[in-house]
Amino acid sequence: MTPLQFKDWLLDARRRPLVMGVLNVTPDSFSDGGQFSDVSAAVAHGREMAAAGAAVIDVGGESTRPGSQLVPAEEQIRRVVPVIAALVDRAPAVISIDTSRAEVAAAALDAGAHLINDVFAGQDDPDLLPLAARRAVPIILMHMQGRPADMQVKPRYQNVTAEVFDFLRERIDAALAAGVDPSRILIDPGIGFGKTLEHNLVLLRELAQLKTLGRPVVVGTSRKQFIGKITGEELASGRLFGTAATISWAVANGADLLRVHDVGPMSQVVRMIEAIQTAGAADFPSIA
Repeated sequence: MTPLQFKDWLLDARRRPLVMGVLNVTPDSFSDGGQFSDVSAAVAHGREMAAAGAAVIDVGGESTRPGSQLVPAEEQIRRVVPVIAALVDRAPAVISIDTSRAEVAAAALDAGAHLINDVFAGQDDPDLLPLAARRAVPIILMHMQGRPADMQVKPRYQNVTAEVFDFLRERIDAALAAGVDPSRILIDPGIGFGKTLEHNLVLLRELAQLKTLGRPVVVGTSRKQFIGKITGEELASGRLFGTAATISWAVANGADLLRVHDVGPMSQVVRMIEAIQTAGAADFPSIA
């Protein structure tokens, strides 16, 4: 997918669900820490994900796993910029920068990134939303209770879906006030970010409520701990089928962009659910 096609997708009320591939250029991410810290390995994996069906590749230089610590902007830039610069010319996909720091986002955009993915929804760095507005790029606003270092220490909600909804509505308003075009705003309920197992399940069950905010919904459940607690899979890499179940549910309930590690299998899941949803539609191609 090209950046222009992504822009058209954002404007399309009947947009088809897309897959975002996770590319962690970090030594300590919960699922694949250290595997792609080398630039050549990261670029090769990014190209593989694009070939396997990723419309977006999300490059991050700072782990946000539970208990993780902040990484200085300079180090994030050192990790991500060479990878982004190489992928822009070698992978047919929209390149996203996963950061909450305006300095990192600006360097990534200068290197060719097309999209900002901020787990703090513009609250960590007051310059981030104005940057997105000035550079006229899409931005993902995610909900998180607390910070990565402490977000899983007894998270509490009276009504998790209502509170996440209200937070995302407020952050949409903040982005609009900063000058971000409404068509360039995406929202993410932040599965696994300051939520218990029960909170995650309720958010997924009630995901369709977030669609009433009128913005594309991003969902990232891939390989997360709550899946392992249910399926009994201790290793993140063993949570493929549990992840597939959550991706199926999310697409069926309106998710627009699915952030995943296992791009090939999850692309098949997304396409299968989409085929079921659109079967019989006049503009859906027949399947032999």
